[in-house]
Amino acid sequence: MADQIHRVTMFKIPDKENQAKLISAYAKVNQADQKDGKPCIKSLVVGSAKEDPRSQGYTVVCKTEFACMDDMKFYDNECPAHGEFKNTARTLGVEGVLTVYFTPGLIA
Repeated sequence: MADQIHRVTMFKIPDKENQAKLISAYAKVNQADQKDGKPCIKSLVVGSAKEDPRSQGYTVVCKTEFACMDDMKFYDNECPAHGEFKNTARTLGVEGVLTVYFTPGLIA
């Protein structure tokens, strides 16, 4: 588990209806993502951010886990389901995206 890639992606989408559409688009990704006939995403959690000044305007947060860096790279660059997701996201008034990923330094 320590070698898994944990990824957090945050979106700034002011319109609540479009936030819900983005979350629904993630559900489609979760059902359709495939690499060599198996899902490349090990875990996916997504939701609307709670209103708080610390959120800096980010309104939707997604945390994904991948078994390895190759799986995440495949997801980013080759996965048709993620490609369709990105096309959908472009239509939802996204004003900013931030993605970070890491391997755990501590699992408690």
